[in-house]
Amino acid sequence: MIAFRYHVVSVCAVLLALGLGIVLGASSLSQPVLGALRSDRADLSGQLGTLRTDRDAARAAQTQSDRALAAAAPALLSGRLADRSVVLLAAPDAAPADLDAVSGLVAQAGGHVTGRLGLTDAALAPDRADALRTLVTRVLPAGVQLPSTTDAGTLAGTLLGSLVTTGRGPSSSPAEVGTAFTALADGGFLAPGAAPAPAQLALVVTGDGAGPAPDSAGRASTLAHLAGAVHAGGAGTVVASRAASGEVTAVRADHGLAGVSTVDGIGTTAGRIAAVLAAGEQAHGGVGSYGTAPGAAALPSPAVGTAGKGAAGAAPA
Repeated sequence: MIAFRYHVVSVCAVLLALGLGIVLGASSLSQPVLGALRSDRADLSGQLGTLRTDRDAARAAQTQSDRALAAAAPALLSGRLADRSVVLLAAPDAAPADLDAVSGLVAQAGGHVTGRLGLTDAALAPDRADALRTLVTRVLPAGVQLPSTTDAGTLAGTLLGSLVTTGRGPSSSPAEVGTAFTALADGGFLAPGAAPAPAQLALVVTGDGAGPAPDSAGRASTLAHLAGAVHAGGAGTVVASRAASGEVTAVRADHGLAGVSTVDGIGTTAGRIAAVLAAGEQAHGGVGSYGTAPGAAALPSPAVGTAGKGAAGAAPA
């Protein structure tokens, strides 16, 4: 019994000594520690203030740049799309403001937009690929040949290219076009709306290129291959995104899509002008990568009729 009480007393003494040590240590260290924390907080506040100042300055510079480019747009774009028709293919995350702005710039360049075709999330979703492949083969117009692939994006792009572009393939009849568009819309792959008239050029507009996780990479690849198939059908094609990621990155990384032009920064005036100039370049056999990403040029050459290599050094399509 005495031994047990001895151990209890010993343990209590140790705990008491530890507690006193912590209290005394905290008392002696509290001021230096609090002083260091106050200093760190002041430093972080200063850094935050600097970052906010830099951000505001960058926004102001961007605004000035956009205003200057908007004023110069008529001269830059004049005649670049003379007598050319353009269809807009809108990804699910495409911003309406970007589509409206690009449509206006196409008109300034002398071209006209035949319509907008809105893709849905289902059109790019990996878990809907089988359903999309089945539907494409069922509504394919007579005379249109599908490539030997199971890639849903390529198959869908081949079908859409035959419906909305004046490519190298046979022209689809109005009845075939109506049947295909109705089936795609009923299947949830196209947004409701009037079918665009066929155009010579296709401008694929996307948002930030991220897409819903965890399938963002697969969705980007599907849209990139869809754009590639539209281009393979004979239509000059440009993929324009708000960010240098997603679909734009997928196109730039795929050598099989080297004929498709890309633009990052479609949310800015510079990016929108670049997209329209890139479409004009496609009309004359040129191709390139434009925007602010490494390896991309700021703008294509605005010279009408210039065919040649783009910023990426790719051969004309």
